[in-house]
Amino acid sequence: MKEKRNKASRLDNLFDIPQEISTNNPKVTIIGFEQMLIENHKGILEYEDYFIRLNTYIGIININGFNLKLEEMTTDDILVTGKIDSVDFESIIDNDNRED
Repeated sequence: MKEKRNKASRLDNLFDIPQEISTNNPKVTIIGFEQMLIENHKGILEYEDYFIRLNTYIGIININGFNLKLEEMTTDDILVTGKIDSVDFESIIDNDNRED
């Protein structure tokens, strides 16, 4: 299984394919303190005007702030606007991919 990932990774590097396109890893872009674009999400877990929790393939993204709004949403991308105070991540521990 690990060999397959290494081959795919080498092909991605060869063709300059961004990791967020070739994997399900989320891409988080923060613009100032008032906009945040999250790509490759799996859905909204909680939504209040002061707190948003998003599910991703590798964990949960928590966004804290004031007057938070979900401005634009597609099946893969979400644009959050408002006064963003903090962002934290809850990672999923994958025991199958651990290197001992």
